[in-house]
Amino acid sequence: MKRVFLIAALSFAFSCRANATPPVPTPFHVLALYSTNVEGDHVDFAHDALAFLNSIAARDHFDVKSSTNWDDLNDATWKQYQLVLWMNDFPHTEAQRRSFENYMNNGGAWLGFHVSAYNDEDTKWPWYLDFLGGGVFATNSWPPLPATLVVDDLSHPITKGLPKSFVSPANEWYIWRPSPRLNPNVKVLLTFSPENYPLGFKDVLVSGDLPVVWTNTKYKMIYMNMGHGSKIMTSPIQNKLIENSILWLGTSTKP
Repeated sequence: MKRVFLIAALSFAFSCRANATPPVPTPFHVLALYSTNVEGDHVDFAHDALAFLNSIAARDHFDVKSSTNWDDLNDATWKQYQLVLWMNDFPHTEAQRRSFENYMNNGGAWLGFHVSAYNDEDTKWPWYLDFLGGGVFATNSWPPLPATLVVDDLSHPITKGLPKSFVSPANEWYIWRPSPRLNPNVKVLLTFSPENYPLGFKDVLVSGDLPVVWTNTKYKMIYMNMGHGSKIMTSPIQNKLIENSILWLGTSTKP
């Protein structure tokens, strides 16, 4: 009798467990900053990317606020967001820069696209140069053209479900000197395939190591070279990469 009762109890417990509603992930909050007074192709990308983010937000349990006010880079605003995106620009004042440093140094998360990483000898922001892995803008391809990208690490959360290589839509591709790959804190996740060379007509890339997506493992951050023009968001594979990045950065508790 006791055995029958035990079997019945276990069956009931397993039945309840099987029928239990899975927990809903805790929503996270995303701030997407962009500018409208920059290069037109960069504005086009920002608008397309924001439309994509809004289309996946409910499914992926996050909400996104877009803003063209870069003074939203302040200590009070940061407390509301688990992730900040720079779509087509970067901070232009010392107050904005210092606030962003505080945010990232205290566990914030960042996803930057294309020109958001631009820096040269006039930038004079050493912290940001180190944050990006030490590379300074060296040259670019022109006009925007598609290119084959190779996934360096298929085991990383943001590359989950991606093929080993795929064709990325037309983009202006940047080369950095020195290559961020040389920085021991940088993990390169996607690379410009050598088979693309030479690429361009007016400005031609002929050779060199060209990391396209990477993370500085000291921070919760991802940089993506893509972000020029209205074709960037036309690749389902690349869109999956962006979606994976949003989810990883928005929910991860460690770099």
